[in-house]
Amino acid sequence: QVQLVESGGGLVQAGGSLRLSCVASEPTFSNYIMAWFRQAPGKDREFVAAINWGGGSTWYTDSVKGRFTISRVNAKNTLYLQMNSLQSEDTAVYYCAAARRLTSNYRRRDEYDYWGQGTQVTVSS
Repeated sequence: QVQLVESGGGLVQAGGSLRLSCVASEPTFSNYIMAWFRQAPGKDREFVAAINWGGGSTWYTDSVKGRFTISRVNAKNTLYLQMNSLQSEDTAVYYCAAARRLTSNYRRRDEYDYWGQGTQVTVSS
């Protein structure tokens, strides 16, 4: 089975930046659709961004457009999320997810086969 390990979370002031990383154990990482989700305390896990196998197509939830950038380096089995202009509303545990294929749409949690343990991002006002 695929193992995903996130890193890069931490405490940052509003307006600051962080870059999250997700390293996959799967040697066929390049064939997976990858995504980031986040979950704040007491709230449902929500879609943040996704990227296709070749990195040529990306999708973002409206609240992060223009601020976050998802990317991948397949040779390193690594997914990234560059987060700029962070706001307190971005505070959450961020999760990396992988899908072999999509049967519905990229925003659904149940589309993804593998999940990381999450990394905490806290944005102070």
